Amino acid sequence: MTFVLPAPVPAVGVVCLRGDQVLLIRRGTPPMQGSWSLPGGRIEPGERAVDAALRELGEETGVVAELVGLIDVVDGIFPESARHYVLIDYAARWISGEPVAGDDAQEARFVPLSGVGDLISWSETRRVIAAAMRLVAAASRIP
Repeated sequence: MTFVLPAPVPAVGVVCLRGDQVLLIRRGTPPMQGSWSLPGGRIEPGERAVDAALRELGEETGVVAELVGLIDVVDGIFPESARHYVLIDYAARWISGEPVAGDDAQEARFVPLSGVGDLISWSETRRVIAAAMRLVAAASRIP
């Protein structure tokens, strides 16, 4: 069976770190509805990717953070829901706010980094979180 997917949709994701914790949301909509993931979403027409990342973080969790840098660009191809996203993932440091699920998130919370493997099913998300930890650590060492 051949899947015909629509054109890729540009989207952002944010790996927001607070000490030894990462901010996760439980997805309230497809794809991967009910799964734990990173806060993020579609880039609006005319919106810069960095602005979309901070907007989506706030809408989904109520948390304020500063972006540290670009982690990677990942293809999220989900034939089961006929979706293809080009995910631009950023690393961020938490500034303020306690997570409250909003927008299309069912739940939002900081999770110990040691527990990520138990919650995250998609290997790309686990890889991006590990890369964000390295990026934030390196940025913290820069004078």
